[in-house]
Formats: sequence, C-alpha cells, structure tokens
Amino acid sequence: MYLWQLKGWPKLVWEAAALAPLLARAAKEQGRLLGKMESLGFDLRGEAHLRAMTQEVLKSSEIEGEKLNGDQVRSSIARKLGMDVAGLVRSDRNVDGVVEMMLDATGNYTKPLTDTRLFAWHKALFPTARSAMRDILVGKWRDDRDGPMQVVSGPIGRQKVHYQAPPAKRVGAEIKKFLAWFNKPGDMDPLLVASLAHLWFVTIHPFDDGNGRVARAVADMALARSEGSSQRFYSMSAQIRHERNDYYRMLERTQKGELDVTAWHEWFLGCLLRAMEGSQGMLGGVLDKARFWERFAKEPMHDRQIKVLNRLLDGFEGKLTTSKWAALTKCSQDTAYRDILDLVAKGALKKDLGGGRSTSYSLNLN
Repeated sequence: MYLWQLKGWPKLVWEAAALAPLLARAAKEQGRLLGKMESLGFDLRGEAHLRAMTQEVLKSSEIEGEKLNGDQVRSSIARKLGMDVAGLVRSDRNVDGVVEMMLDATGNYTKPLTDTRLFAWHKALFPTARSAMRDILVGKWRDDRDGPMQVVSGPIGRQKVHYQAPPAKRVGAEIKKFLAWFNKPGDMDPLLVASLAHLWFVTIHPFDDGNGRVARAVADMALARSEGSSQRFYSMSAQIRHERNDYYRMLERTQKGELDVTAWHEWFLGCLLRAMEGSQGMLGGVLDKARFWERFAKEPMHDRQIKVLNRLLDGFEGKLTTSKWAALTKCSQDTAYRDILDLVAKGALKKDLGGGRSTSYSLNLN
C-alpha cells in the first residue's frame, strides 16, 4: 500500500522527541547564517541571493534530468530582480519560466498558496505545453488519460514502478486539504512545515509533469516564510541534487511506508543543515569577488576583460584558455591573447602550470 492509501491519510505523525535535536541545530544554523548575511552590505547580500537562486533553479531542474544554461538562469534572475549585473545574456522562455516560479515562491512567501497560483507556476514551467516530446496538460490537474500516474525507471517493457499516485478523480480534494493546511499550519515548527509540504505535495503528484520542481518550490516558499526573508542564501535543491540517490530512496521508502514519517523529517532536516553549512563556500566566493574588484578598482580594463573576470569570479567551469576567451567575448585569438597578457601583467590573472596548446590561466586572488 502507498502512503495515500493508508487509513488516516493525510494525518501524518512523527516522533517529536527524536526530531528535537535536529530542529534545534537547523534553527541555530539558520539564525547564524541570516545574522552573518545581515552584517554584509546591500550589494553583497544581493550577490549572495543571486548566486543561491541561480543554484536553486539549475539544480532543481538537474534533479529531473534537465540541464539549463547557467548564464541564462543568472541573467534571467538578475533582470527580474532589477540587479545591475555585467555580462547578461538573453534567456529562453523555458528558463524564464522556472525563474518566475522560484522568485514568486520565495519573493511572495507571505501570500496564500492557491490552486490558481500553482497553475500559473505549472504554465511557467511548460510554456509550450510539451514535455519530453509529448503533449501534457498544463495549468490544470492531471486526468490520467494514459493510465495511472506512476514514477518509473528502466527501459520500456522492463520498467520498475517506484510509486503510484492517487487517481486523478481524487486530486482536487487532496490538493484542497493540502492548501488549507499549508496556508494555516497552526503552531507546527516552520521547518517541519517545509519538510511535510514537500512530501505531501509530491505524494499527491497532481500534475502531468513537473511535480518534483513544484514541490521543491513549495518547500522553498515555506523556508522563506520560516526566515521572514525573500532573499535566499543557500540552495536546498543543490544539496538534494548532491544527494539525489538518497533523496529518491527516502521518498520511495516513505511513500511505501506507514503514517509515521519521522525518518523523512530526519533526512530533510539533515539535508537542510548540510545545505546551510555548504553555503559557506558560496559566501566565500561573494567576499572574494568583492575584494578582487576592490584591488583592481583603479586599473583600466575594457568590457571584454571585465566580462570574463566576472565569469571566473562567478564560478567558471573548466580552464580558461585563449580559445574560450575568444568564444566568450566573440573576438579573435590574437585579441584574446593580448587581453589575457594584459591581465597577467596587472596581476589579475596568472598562468597555470604547463604550456603549449594546454596553456591556461586562473584568477590571482592573492
């Protein structure tokens, strides 16, 4: 039997005493992180928020096997937040849609969550009403026209069914109960609200597709509500992506288990703690970027150099070569080489070990 088939659903229970230490640690880490961010200037907080939201959008999609363009995601978020960020690129509408959903969830966390709002998120996720080469119902609950909603893996003909959701005829009533609770969860610990909201929504699985991404947006909304802030300084989805196999195992085990969801809460709170602890690296990157530009504030640089340096400071993947520089700035190899040599002379870049065709360069943060 699945969770929703059990007598008593959706009245899930857990052992409060077992969760108390984890809740205390998570709340303490949450307060410590927010306090540290408050000590930063407005611009640095904005940069940290931009980085965290970029990771959230990218990694939530990656969990589902969809890889978005990082530059487009960052640019879309920056534009929608009204941030003056160098090197913005045009973004596709599917990227803009995911960004709109996440920014609405976290930026408007005080507003009630309604079926109309969920439908708008779903339409933003699937602007063409297609997913993986098939037509899907968009902005409405699934109708199970192709059979029961199942989560499967493996090749066609030998698929393994990990989960089967409630029949479509029950979705409207199930969502109504969920929304009534989510908007007025009573005195439940706000971190448990985020954990339970994620599990409850994805168990209903109300849409043809995109249920995982919407469930994570709902959880992020609850986390923003728990912090009283629309700015995000860590990415829960990035941590879930890192622990994706455990995430799916825990979901399957819980959805095939009993009404006691203590183990799910323990996993979610542990993942949340690891996400917040991992934000130290992101914060370090923000501070490194600020110190870097303080060092070179008076050095004359043209737009190409500023663009590539910012890309490196924002977490450029791979090694920087003259070929990559030329491709990024749409200039010739000779121009790229002169640009790089100028920055090496200024002390902004340094040549990596090796030479010949493998010559590459890195930021000089010292």
